[in-house]
Amino acid sequence: MSGAMKGLNRWLPAYVLRRRSTVPVARDVMIAVCDHFEPFHDADKATALARVNLWQTRHTAMCSVFRDSDGVAPRHSFFYPVEQWDAEVCGRLADLCHGTGGEAEIHLHHENDTAENLRATLVRGRDALAGLGLLSRDATGAVRYGFIHGNWALDDSHPEGRGCGVPEELPVLRETGCYGDLTLPSAPSPCQVRTINSIYYAREDGKARSHERGERVKAGRPRTDRGDELLCVQGPLCLNWERRKFGVLPRIENSDLTGANPPTALRLRLWEKCHVHVEGRPEWVFIKLHTHGAIERNSTALLGDAMRDFHKHLAARAAGDHNFRYHYVSARELVNIVHAAEDGKTGNPGNYRDYRYRLAGQ
Repeated sequence: MSGAMKGLNRWLPAYVLRRRSTVPVARDVMIAVCDHFEPFHDADKATALARVNLWQTRHTAMCSVFRDSDGVAPRHSFFYPVEQWDAEVCGRLADLCHGTGGEAEIHLHHENDTAENLRATLVRGRDALAGLGLLSRDATGAVRYGFIHGNWALDDSHPEGRGCGVPEELPVLRETGCYGDLTLPSAPSPCQVRTINSIYYAREDGKARSHERGERVKAGRPRTDRGDELLCVQGPLCLNWERRKFGVLPRIENSDLTGANPPTALRLRLWEKCHVHVEGRPEWVFIKLHTHGAIERNSTALLGDAMRDFHKHLAARAAGDHNFRYHYVSARELVNIVHAAEDGKTGNPGNYRDYRYRLAGQ
């Protein structure tokens, strides 16, 4: 079995047996690009700075051209690995975010860690990013952040115990201000959980992989806040029979944007069919994508013709189909819209971008 097909036994049964829901004809599609943004990946500081500068130039230009159904420019969420903190690089990233409407969140790689050290690492990274005018705040003024786990190993989920070490990770994230995890899907990684294509609350059980399952978010059912639960927002995961390996085996569609597999009209159709939504609000479709956008082999597509063509496709489709509306959202805005649906809100989801968590300074 190929590397891409390994781990299917973990999530394929859920995919085959899933309760298929019909995607409504009239729908609002939220598109969030959540970037594991690692300027120092196999790079020195000069290369890291050059990578951020490239985004400053080309992403700014992209944002000046395209608009969604609300008149909002493309959003990009930069999940920065806080264990690789560098004041100059992160200062440039802050300038990029402030100038384009992008937002920064927390990414973290750690190994053989403890809950105490994890807590200290997250607080340090949170406060450093907030000091640059990044991250968001809730109604009390507390700093809040979105999270993506390095190497996919949220809650010590790697079967061999790699890439984490903290099986009680969810409450630590909550205690330090995390408003939600956006790590998944991780297939073909063995860290992939059985729950797929869902927005749900995972409850810490003191063991690894507490987010294996959870309770789906439901429209009109506001949830009492619990310290041992964490909101998990998953991106689309399915099999792509139209793009086969060796012409036979379907490829895994895991919502990863790469230079070899950029966003396309075909992939958009697959993402929509996965129908990630809040239960009871099927007309609001959430498409959370991920990438490693600092790396040149991927930034070429994200900042070049492939992404421009995708933006053009969205605009053309919306112009020709009055039932289709699309909304560029950050990770924070996506989660705010999820909570608006949970609280029973209807209508244009773009009205709820700042529903619960607002950017610093707003």
